[in-house]
Amino acid sequence: MEQNRRRVYTGRVITLDVADVTLPNGHVATLEMIGHPGGAAVVAVNHRNEVCLLRQYRHVAGGWLWEVPAGKLDGKSPDVTARAELAEEAGFTARDWQSLGEVISSPGVFGEIVHLYLARELTPVPPAPEAAEVIEVHWVPLADAMARALSGELVDAKSVIALLRAADRLATVHNQAIPLGRTLGPGEM
Repeated sequence: MEQNRRRVYTGRVITLDVADVTLPNGHVATLEMIGHPGGAAVVAVNHRNEVCLLRQYRHVAGGWLWEVPAGKLDGKSPDVTARAELAEEAGFTARDWQSLGEVISSPGVFGEIVHLYLARELTPVPPAPEAAEVIEVHWVPLADAMARALSGELVDAKSVIALLRAADRLATVHNQAIPLGRTLGPGEM
């Protein structure tokens, strides 16, 4: 049960609320909760089985990151946002769209839900990134993108999860195993 919720900050993108919450074990905790409109992220796969990865400058994260195309909902539905972000950031539209579910980025404090999509049967369009987006578009084999996720080179959580789910979906379609690397032996976990 939640009591005493108060808004302590309203920004351009986020809100910050503080509330006293009675947890299932009876303990009352004061929680800080960041509200966010949510987002959508896209694993775009071309006819060569390459995925679109963006090398994007993210000041808050300390510099350049690898990500899949993504953006915040801004009052639009997740599928409309996903389509717009793929066109704006990567310069493609897709004929085949499949939902890969949702992910909660940091459920301890952050209410953002990111909707994940797989996009195939791509057609190029002129990209239109926002002025505040510093982006390089790269196409890499899906296996290489998965290797980057597993090695820690690709650290963006929504992108790692989206790539994992897309690889699983594509492997299921083609009745193949996902090349995730070395299998752990007994007692290694």
